[in-house]
This record gives sequence, C-alpha cells and structure tokens, in this order.
Amino acid sequence: MSSRFNLNTPKMFIRTRFNYEKLPGADSQSSSPMRTGSWSKSYRNPMWANRLQRPRLSLGRLVMLVVAALMMVSMLATGIYKRHRWHDQQRKGEDRKLYHWERFPRLRGLFNGVRTLVPHADWVSEQAYVKYSQSPNPEDNIKPKWPPMSKEHKEPPMNPMPFNPYPDFTSSSYLKSHEPVEPCFLDEEENVPTPDIYAYPGIPQNQTAPFFGSYEELGINDKVCFERFGRLGPYGYSYSRDQGGFDLAGKAEKHGADLMWSFEKKIDYRNVNWNSAQKRCYEKNKVRFQKNETDASPKTEDAPPAKKKLPRHAYILRTWTGYKYSDYQILTIRAMINELALKSGGEYDVHFLLHVKDDSIPIWSSDEVYQKTIQDNLPKEFWGMATLWSEQQMRMYYPEPFPNNVYNHAKAPVHSVYRSAHFAMQWFSQVHPEYDFYWNWEMDLRLTGHYYEFNTKIGDWARKQPRKGLWERASRYYIPELHGSWKNFTELIEEEMYNSDEKPVWGPPKFDNTGMLPSPPETEPPRTYLTDNYEWGVGEDADLITFNPIFDPAKTNWVFRDDVSGYDLELPEPPRRCAIITVSRLSKRLLDLMHRETYLMKHHMFPEMWPPSVAFHHGLKAVYAPHAVYFDHNWPLENIDGVFNHPPKPTDSVFGWGEHNQLGNSFYYNAGFSSELWRRWLGGREWNQGGPVEEENGSGRLCLRPTLFHPVKHENLAT
Repeated sequence: MSSRFNLNTPKMFIRTRFNYEKLPGADSQSSSPMRTGSWSKSYRNPMWANRLQRPRLSLGRLVMLVVAALMMVSMLATGIYKRHRWHDQQRKGEDRKLYHWERFPRLRGLFNGVRTLVPHADWVSEQAYVKYSQSPNPEDNIKPKWPPMSKEHKEPPMNPMPFNPYPDFTSSSYLKSHEPVEPCFLDEEENVPTPDIYAYPGIPQNQTAPFFGSYEELGINDKVCFERFGRLGPYGYSYSRDQGGFDLAGKAEKHGADLMWSFEKKIDYRNVNWNSAQKRCYEKNKVRFQKNETDASPKTEDAPPAKKKLPRHAYILRTWTGYKYSDYQILTIRAMINELALKSGGEYDVHFLLHVKDDSIPIWSSDEVYQKTIQDNLPKEFWGMATLWSEQQMRMYYPEPFPNNVYNHAKAPVHSVYRSAHFAMQWFSQVHPEYDFYWNWEMDLRLTGHYYEFNTKIGDWARKQPRKGLWERASRYYIPELHGSWKNFTELIEEEMYNSDEKPVWGPPKFDNTGMLPSPPETEPPRTYLTDNYEWGVGEDADLITFNPIFDPAKTNWVFRDDVSGYDLELPEPPRRCAIITVSRLSKRLLDLMHRETYLMKHHMFPEMWPPSVAFHHGLKAVYAPHAVYFDHNWPLENIDGVFNHPPKPTDSVFGWGEHNQLGNSFYYNAGFSSELWRRWLGGREWNQGGPVEEENGSGRLCLRPTLFHPVKHENLAT
C-alpha cells in the first residue's frame, strides 16, 4: 500500500505552463549510445599479414569513416548534454520553494487500471479510502476497500459494452413528439454503418473522485469508464494500416480489448469523406429541424399536434495553417463527427475554422488557391469541412478605429488573433446563420467520454437553470463533497450574497456610458428579485455556456482585465465578466449582439472577456457548466474552497497571480496534470511511471470516467 500512496512529490518544474511536463527523452537519460566492452586481444597478426589484409583506404571509405565518427561524437555529446540538463533540472526542482499545494499528499487512484474494476455501488473513492483508513475510529474501518486484483488472471473482471447515450429514436414515445430519425452511414452506398464505442460498466476501485463538478448534476453517466481501445478502437486506433486503421496499440496491454470486435466491424477509413457523410445525414433528416411550411395553416380539431423541432449546432474547431494533426487527434475528430453529427441524425455539423496566417495568400481571389490552402493544411478525410479566414479579412470586416483603449497589455494590434479570436467566430455566425448554437472548440481539448452525451447533457442542464443567482453561482467552483447538493449550493450562494454588500445581477446592469445598444426586451425581469421563486429562466436555453467560472476581472489582477476599447475614458470602466479559455457554447442571439457591438459601437475586449461581458451587459443567460475536474494532490476541502472561491485579496485569485494553483488539475489553460493524465490514458509513460510494461505487470490500462482535458499540447508517447 505504501508504494501506491507515495507521498514523495515528483520533481515538477512548474514556473510556467510548459515546464510542468517532463522534458522529452528524460526516460532514456541513463542509457548510453556507445557500446561498452572490449574486443578480444588473444592473438596478434604479424605486420605482413596486416599489410596484405588491410583494405585500401579510398576517398569514399574515408568520407564514410569521417561521417560515422561525427555521428558517434554527436550522439555521445547529445547524450551527455541531455543527462546534464536532466540532472540540472532535478537539482533546480529540489532547490526551488514548493507551492503550498505540492505539500499535500499525491493522489494516484486515477492510475488504477481495468483489472481493478468494480460496480459503481462498490466503488470507494481514493479520498474516502485515505480518509477512512487513517481514521482512529474503528467503526470507520467498514468503509475502506482495496482494489481486487489477481496477478495470475489478467483479464478485466467485466466485459466492455456498447455505449449508447442517444434517445430511443424508434420508440413510440419519441416519435409521438419528434420526427423520425433516418439512420446515417459513412459511405454513399450505405453499406458502412456508423460505429459504436465501448465502455466498461464499472469503475476502478479507489479511483480518485473529482474535486470540482458533478456527473450526477449534469446527468452524465458516472457508472461507466472508458479505456483507449473501446473509446478509440472503432475509429481505427488499434488495427493495422492495411485495414484502414492507425496501428497505434503496439505492445500495449490489451487484455479483453478484442471482445468488442465480436460486435463491431473494423472500418477502412482511408476512403471516408466526412464532409459528404455529414451533408447526406442532414439532407435525410432536415425535416427534424426546419419549420414546416404548413405550420401557419389553420388547424382542425382532429389534426395531430405539431412535432417538436430541434435546434442545430455548429461545432467549430479553431485551427490554423501549419497545424500538425497527430493520429490521435484524427481519431478524436472522427469521434466528434460520428457521435455529434451522424449518429444524432444531423443535430450537429462539425466545421474547421482555419486561420490563414499569411495575409499575402490570395484566398479570396482564387478558388484554386482557396482549395489548395485547405488541402495543404487539413488531412484529406476532412477536406470540404473548412472555412478559411485571415486577419487581413477581419481588418476589412471590422475596420479601424477601435478607440479609447484602456490598456493593451499584449502590445498587439486589435485585429491580431491573440486579441480578437472572437472576430472570426462572429463572422462565421453571419455567414452561417442556419445554426442556433455555435461551439467554440480548441484543438488542444480531449475528452474520454462520449461527445453527444457530454455536450447535449450540458445544454440540457443549462436550460433548466433559473436566472436568480445565476451569475453568482457561475462565479464559483462547485465542490460537491463540501457544498452538498446543487440545491444546497444554490442556497449557500444566496446566503453569501445576502450577507455581502454585493447587489445581485437581475437583468441588464445599469452603468454610466455614452452609447450602448438596446438590450433584447425579453431580458427585462418579469418580477423583482425577491419575489422570484427561482422561476425566471427555467426552460430557457443558455446564450453562453463556459467550462470555467465566469468571474469579475476587476476583482483580480488578471493580466488582460483592462484590455477594453470603445468606451468613454472619462467614465469608469464598464462592468465586465470573464471566463478563462475561450471554449464555450454561444447562441446565435449572443453572437449577433457581439457582431453589432463590434461594427456599430466599436466596442472591444480581450477574447476571454468579450462574450461574457456582452452577455452580462444585455441580460442574457450565461452559465458555467460544473463538469468534472480532477486534481493530482489531495487538497483539504476547506482549503480548496478558500483558495479557488474566496481569495482574501485580488492578488490571490486563481485567475491571476494565483494561477499556479491550477497547475495540478485536469482543466485550465496552464494545467499540467491534464497532459500527464491524458498520455497515461493513451498508454504512455510519464515521470518514469506508467507505460506498457507497468500496465502489463500491474493493474492494466487506465479506465477513466468522462473527463474533458485541457491543454494537451502533444501526444508523443514515451514507452
């Protein structure tokens, strides 16, 4: 047990977002590139024999010998340099002052594998196990449970099963209120059906529980876990390239993984055209989304009730020229298209919003150049799904000036993607007005769960949220083990607000200005704050869904909090809201307001501040979705709540100088644990732990519940 709960903190170099991760090649520093040992000297040839047998040293042979010698010297020098650099960083890691959270015990339960699977009812989280196993109360000993595992029997104790989060499209209850769903296929001949993914109906015993967020509250299935073969296998992860896969499994531990091929057929992805598949799927199912022309005609008493029409979603991957798509990323994108667009009957469309960084390329003058730019920068299977844009285009679409900037900390032009990534999203929503919602998705996001379940459940949950206390709840991290139920959390926030000097947000805020667009009339509250019984807003789709809290940047020292343009500098800065990481779901209503605020009013803010601030100014519905976020250290609950939710002063905020507190979790812009855990889940070796040998000799490959990771900057697996 002591080896599993090793309290020795790894040597993490985490002064910046990049240094947390182990340097490439660190695993091999102890091995030398030079061969050791000596040749036998048992006898010596006479001089005349050497003269007869020695080959003539031609110029070609001499060049080859020099090249070989240089390669040997280079390899030796590189090995010495890497070893010196690794030891130097180890020394620096030992010398530096540890952050307070690094002194908490390490959590290792997320690395328990499939051989420790138990039904959810028998699962005890790692935090509960540690808590109860260390308790002096004998009655607490009933709680601890240790992973059952047989070293002789390496098969998982249960079998993977198809995971299906969709409504029963063929049921009478569904068809009573919805149009029928026509099944979609990967090929035009409709011979290749869309694949399923597979999950295990259990959880590794003592797997770590998330500190933030709740599967149960969002309606996401928390009783299953996903490992890499069942999650990515149907998209070509494990089988050979001759069969149309990527052959990435190698020598990885895979006991029990092949069971899914009893139900699933291997798909040759070499000739799949995802754009055509999406379009065919929508055409077959567009009656589900379009309003019928006969809807406005008079209804007779015997006429059946009108069928419910569904909203459509654009799922936008923001990419750029020169971006390199790893095989793992291609698997992820295939999963998005299949699970969101095809298996849903066309509810989503996946798009690439491709930034052309070279403004001199005449993409707007030539269809051939436009298509060549796509073909040079996207894998072939995704051609046809891209929309190009450039900063030069945005300068024309949203022309200068953007006056009265408070402070441009980035020292970059207003049209640079760094300061105005939202310009392209706004433009896209005007070019593609057929969608109700637009998902702003980044290329370094990964998800172990099912995309349709994750995204749809979050939208359903947001629709149920009342507006009373909405902005205040969105500014806090939800910690179920401390806050209890969501109802209790809601009441706690209400009490905190009552005992503070803060005025609750209720409709569009009033603030001094010299020109603002009118807010939509429906955003005016129908009753006073005190007389509303958490009714207003229930059943209303959210205009903005974020994946980190929506905070007031004026109460922090977040570096870009004053990057505000277009407002009167003689007046106080307008009130603002911000959510770190631009990943979000935005409504057409919100994007239209952002667009008009930009071109009509010349208002502008930093990208992570702009959508929440426009939603705030105009009284739109904005929520932070409390998805599961894991940590690599066992924070005391009161401590994590105080640090993340109640910083004593602005400089302590975790959205500013206190961002180091985010390094050890699974979701933030600088989170280091996210990359480590994702690559371990893929079977890689991190910090001299994990990898094929350890999985084979230990508890098997990792199996995680649905988890959204950010950032994952690379997927180069060390083994």
